[in-house]
Amino acid sequence: MLSAKVRRKIAPSNGETDNSADKQEQLLLSATICNGEDLGPFVRKAFASGKPETLLQNLRHFARSKESEIEEVCKAHYQDFILAVDDLRSLLSDVDSLKSSLSDSNSKLQSVAGPLLTSLDSYLEAQTVSHNVNLALSLIFSCIKLSELCSRSNYHLSRGNFYMALKCVDSIETEFLDKTPSSTLKRMLEKKIPEIRSHIERNVSKEFGDWLVEIRVVSRNLGQLAIGQASAARQREEDLRIKQRQAEEQSRLSLRDCVYALQEEEEDGLSGVMGDDGKDGYGNGGGNGLLGFDLTPLYRAYHIHQTLGLEDRFKQYYFENRKLQLTSDFQVSSMTPFLESHQTFFAQIAGFFIVEDQILRTGGDLISRMEVENLWETAVSKMCSVLEDQFSRMQTANHLLLIKDYVSLLGVTLRRYGYPVDALLDVLSKHRDKYHELLLSDCRKQIAEALAADKFEQMLMKKEYEYSMNVLSFQLQTSDIVPAFPYVAPFSTTVPDCCRIVRSFIEDSVSFMSYGGQLEFFDVVKKYLDRLLSEVLDEALLKLINASVHGVSQAMQVAANMAVLERACDFFFRHAAQLSGIPLRMAERGRRQFPLNNARDAAEEMLSGLLKQKVDGFMTLLENVNWMADEPTQSGNEYVNEVMIYLETLVSTAQQILPVPVLKRVMQDVLSHISEMIVGALLGDSVKRFNVNAIMGIDVDIRLLESFADNQAALLSDGDANQFKTALAEARQLINLLLSNHPENFLNPVIRERSYNTLDYRKVMTVSEKLRDPSDRLFGTFGSRAARQNPKKKSLDTLIKRLKDAN
Repeated sequence: MLSAKVRRKIAPSNGETDNSADKQEQLLLSATICNGEDLGPFVRKAFASGKPETLLQNLRHFARSKESEIEEVCKAHYQDFILAVDDLRSLLSDVDSLKSSLSDSNSKLQSVAGPLLTSLDSYLEAQTVSHNVNLALSLIFSCIKLSELCSRSNYHLSRGNFYMALKCVDSIETEFLDKTPSSTLKRMLEKKIPEIRSHIERNVSKEFGDWLVEIRVVSRNLGQLAIGQASAARQREEDLRIKQRQAEEQSRLSLRDCVYALQEEEEDGLSGVMGDDGKDGYGNGGGNGLLGFDLTPLYRAYHIHQTLGLEDRFKQYYFENRKLQLTSDFQVSSMTPFLESHQTFFAQIAGFFIVEDQILRTGGDLISRMEVENLWETAVSKMCSVLEDQFSRMQTANHLLLIKDYVSLLGVTLRRYGYPVDALLDVLSKHRDKYHELLLSDCRKQIAEALAADKFEQMLMKKEYEYSMNVLSFQLQTSDIVPAFPYVAPFSTTVPDCCRIVRSFIEDSVSFMSYGGQLEFFDVVKKYLDRLLSEVLDEALLKLINASVHGVSQAMQVAANMAVLERACDFFFRHAAQLSGIPLRMAERGRRQFPLNNARDAAEEMLSGLLKQKVDGFMTLLENVNWMADEPTQSGNEYVNEVMIYLETLVSTAQQILPVPVLKRVMQDVLSHISEMIVGALLGDSVKRFNVNAIMGIDVDIRLLESFADNQAALLSDGDANQFKTALAEARQLINLLLSNHPENFLNPVIRERSYNTLDYRKVMTVSEKLRDPSDRLFGTFGSRAARQNPKKKSLDTLIKRLKDAN
C-alpha cells in the first residue's frame, strides 16, 4: 500500500524527479529489509516497469552500506573482544583441571554404580516377572469364574432352570466376553452363547406347546368343577328355601314347638384348584392344584422370552394360539347329540375363560383386558348362535330344561369372574314359550296315560309312607289326623298321578324361569299352570267322562276325584307361589275360579244322568198305580218303595267317597227329577183320570221322599236337608193344590207366590181336568146340585174355568 501511494506521487516528466524517486525507493527498500518485510512488491514493480537493474543496484547499495556499518561496529568493540579472548584463555586451564577431576569422579562413580545397576536390572526383571505372574493369576481367576459360570449355566440347563442359565450366560457375555485374553475361548463363547439362547428358546417353546395341549383338558375339568360348585351352591340355596317354606307352613299351622337353626356351610370355591408354588419362582396363583391347574410353564416361557427380548412376539404368539383353541372349542360335533355333549361344550368354554381371568390377574402384561373382552364377545356370540340352532331343533321339554339349567349355571359361574352373560340369558328367555308348549305337550301325553290306566276304584294305601306320598304331599287330607292303615282313599289312583304330573310341571316351569335374569316370574308360571289345568287336564277329564264312564260307580268315582282335584288346585297355586318366592297372601289375592269347572260339571252331570236313568227304571212302576183307587194307600206305592231303597243305598255308599256339597247337588238333582217324573205321570197321556184317593196315595209317596230328605240331616245340615225337600217342591205343591179345600186360591198372586210358586198354570189346568171323584162323577158335571153337595168341586171348577179363560 505504501509503495502504491509513493508511485502515485511520482511525476514522470523531468530528471530531478527521477533521482529523488530513486533515492526515495532506496530508502523504502532499506526500511523494508531492516524490518524483515516481504520484498515481493519491489520485485514485481521492477519487473513490471522493466527495470530490474535498478532493483539490483539498490540492493547492492544497501549491502555496501551495511558492510560499512559492520566495520564500524567491529572497530567500536575491538578492545572488548580482545579482553574476552584473554578471559577465555585464562579459563582454559581451569577447564582442563575440571576435566581431570570429572574424569576421576566418573571412574569412582562407575566403580560404585556398577553393582547398583546390576541390582537394578535384577529388580526390574523381577518386577516384570511379578507383573506377569499377577496378570496370569488374574486371568486364571477370571477363567475360573468363567468356568464356574459355564458350569453353573450347564447345571441350570440340565435341570431345566432356563432363566438362571440365561442369567449366567448374560453375566458371561457382559463381564468376561470382551476381557477374555484367549481368542480361541472368545470365539467359542461367541459361538456357544447364541446356541444356548436358541436352545433355551426351543425348549421353552416346546414346554409352552405342551402346556397349550394340556390346558385344554385342564380347562374342561376346571369348567366342570366350577359349574359343579355353582350347582352345589344353588342346591344349598334350594334346600334353604325348602326349609324356609316348611317353617312357614308349620308356622301357618301354628306348630310353634319347632326350632330352626341356619347352618352355614363354607364355600370351597376354586381354592383347591389353584396353588401358589411353582418352579423358578413362577408362583403366580397358578401352581399345581387338584386338577393340575399349573400356569408355571406359561409364566416361565413368558419370562424367558422377556429376558431374550422377545416379549411382544411371545404375547402375539400366545394370543393367536389361545384364540385358535377357543375357535376349536366352538365346534359342535354332528355325530354326538348336543344333549350329550352340551356339558363338555360349555365346561370347556367356562374353563378357558377362568384360566384367562387368572392369567389376566397374575400374568402381568401377557394379555390385556381388552383382548380377553374381545375373546369373550366372540364366545358369547358363538354360544348364542349354537343355543339358537339347537333349541330350534329340540322337541322335548326336558332336553331344553337340562341345557337351560347348565347354561344358567355357566352364567352364574362366569359372572363371578366379571364376564357379562346377559346375552345368554336373553336367548333362554326367548325360548320360554317354546319350552312351555313342549312341556304342555308332554304333560298332555302323561295325563292321557294316567287317565287311561285308571280303574275307577278307590285307592288302597297300606303304609303310612304311601299316605304321605299320595295325600299329604299334595295337601289332599281333610283332617290333620293320620288315619288307620290300611286306608281306603275317596279318590282313585288318577288323582295322585295327575297331581304328580302337575307338580312336576310347576317345578319344571319354575326351574326354567329361575336363574334366567327375570326376578319375578310367578305370573308367567301361573299363566302356564292355568293353561295346563284348564286346557290340558280339564279337556282330558272331559274326554274321559264322555268316553269311558259307563256306570254309576265309575261316575261317582270321577265326581269324587273332581272334588279332591279341587283341593289339589289350591295346593298347585300355593306351591307355584312358594317356588317362585311369592308370599302366599299375594298368591291368594290373585286366585281365579276352579280351572276344572267344565270337567267337574260334566262329572256331576254324568253321575246325575246315570242316577236318573236308574231312577227312571224304578219310576216305570208308576204304571202300576191305581189312579181310581177306592181308598188311599197308607204305605206308599210300589215305585216309591223301590226308589227309597235305592236312594238310601246310594247315599250310604256315596257319602263314603263323595264330599257333602257334591252329594247334595247330585241328590237334589235326582229328587228334582223324581218330582218331575211324578208330575209328568199326572200330565201324561197314560193317566186319563184319577181320583182323590190316588192323589192321597201320591201324597204319601211324597211324604216318604220328604222323610228321606229329613233323614239326611245327620249327614247334611238342616239347611241342606231343607234344600233336598225343595227339590220335591213342584210335586208337593201340585198335590197340595189338588188336596186343598180352596184350590181357587192358586189364582191369588200372593198365595200362589207363597205356596205354589213352582207350578205352571197350564200343568195345573191339565192335571185338574183329570181329577174325578169316584162317587157320582164328582168332577164330571158342573150342575148346581153337585156344587151344593161338594164345595171343593165348585172351587176346582172355578179354578179350571179361570185358567181356561186366562189361556
